[in-house]
Amino acid sequence: MQSKVDVAVMIGSGVPASLRAQGQSVCWVVLLNGERRGTAFSRRDEAEECKAAWLAQLSAEAPDSLH
Repeated sequence: MQSKVDVAVMIGSGVPASLRAQGQSVCWVVLLNGERRGTAFSRRDEAEECKAAWLAQLSAEAPDSLH
């Protein structure tokens, strides 16, 4: 089974209190097969970097496929 890695945006009350206290009303999170993994990011590019790291790790763990 191939894993799906996405970046999702959270707004309002979905933003962790620590980020809301810093004035953030939006944040980004990484989802692995629809489940949140790791921390919330204040910038989308940070979440995209985390997504890339997840994809690299998953690709390293996956057995070679014969496409």
